[in-house]
Amino acid sequence: MEERSLHIVIVGSVDHGKSTLIGRLFFDTGSLPPEKLEEVKRVCEELGRPLEFAYVMDNLEEERTRGITIDIAHTFFTTPKRKYVIIDAPGHKEFLKNMISGSSQAEAAILLVETTRGIQEQTLRHCYILSLLGIKQVAVTVNKMDLAGYSEAVFLDLKKRIEEVTARYGITPSYIVPISAMEGENVARRSEKLSWYKGPTMLEALDSFEATKIEEKGARFPVQDIYEANGQKLIAGRIEAGTLREGQELWVLPGKSKAKVAGIKKYLEPDLKEARAGECVGLVLEGADVKRGDILSESLAPSITTTVHANIFWMIDKEYRLGIPLTFKCATQEARGKIERIRRRFDPASEKEAVTDSDRISQAEVAEVDITLSAEVAIERFSDIPELGRFVLEHEGHPVAGGIII
Repeated sequence: MEERSLHIVIVGSVDHGKSTLIGRLFFDTGSLPPEKLEEVKRVCEELGRPLEFAYVMDNLEEERTRGITIDIAHTFFTTPKRKYVIIDAPGHKEFLKNMISGSSQAEAAILLVETTRGIQEQTLRHCYILSLLGIKQVAVTVNKMDLAGYSEAVFLDLKKRIEEVTARYGITPSYIVPISAMEGENVARRSEKLSWYKGPTMLEALDSFEATKIEEKGARFPVQDIYEANGQKLIAGRIEAGTLREGQELWVLPGKSKAKVAGIKKYLEPDLKEARAGECVGLVLEGADVKRGDILSESLAPSITTTVHANIFWMIDKEYRLGIPLTFKCATQEARGKIERIRRRFDPASEKEAVTDSDRISQAEVAEVDITLSAEVAIERFSDIPELGRFVLEHEGHPVAGGIII
């Protein structure tokens, strides 16, 4: 089994069966604890209903609201190939802003389309946001094939429309898979009722996806905090790419000074000679002073700039007008700024043409913008180093937009 998990986001309109599919994935891969399965069975029996896997997610959500440790936003299942982390992005229109922060962690996506309802307004928005975030590995599942009598003709007609719509947003689905999540057809096991379909099951499609090899890139370490311990200054943070080694020289950005790694510390462990992407460590440095928000980098690959060209998704109901001050937050960096130019904006669920060189952005609109900042930041394209390529915009302390650097 691969050591590294693959992060996937599952998106779909309301009532297209997303919760049922996630519950089915847990059940069919043996990732659902026996006591949880028994609890779901009991609830369904009390309601006089057959076993419904959507109750798995409903139950986890209830536990989350009660402060119990299971988190619906980051749950996982395992196949013989690897572990998967599911990032659940709610389908309701008012929760689209959550999808920005959820999807921005994903390496692949499942786009759910229900057989009888077809492509909805939310489907179009989800397509654009997947495109906005640069997620290339997308499997489309045509769910509830049981409601269409497992008809090949119904599937092929919807498949054609899905291909037309996704192409409009620059997405080429890796697979379009007919399934019935409720009945378990073509999710983990090949379905006799869908014998006309010769492609992979849902799980086989996911297992063919590739994990991002962020650990093979040059080292990137956003400085989270600085502590004093036993007379030493420890630079705390999470390695976002590459490998850090004792004795390694690093650039301190955006100031372009240099520092040397004199030691690598990890809580309750012996001193390390090296640490890899994903690890949270404390560094002992020689040379330059650093502060929270600095980026330690193996090279000068990050762009040092006060101008950011990006795609953003406006999340609040109050519209933005050019010049209103904002706070830009990327990794641990923070800088005051404003949107200087709105190159184009549009509602991804609308057939209307994009508005170019606008002076405002409204709720649920996507915009290509130029942001000017009061201080230099170190940034990279989202497709290169995700953590340095995604950001949040705040106004008066509240998040108003999420975006990626293009």
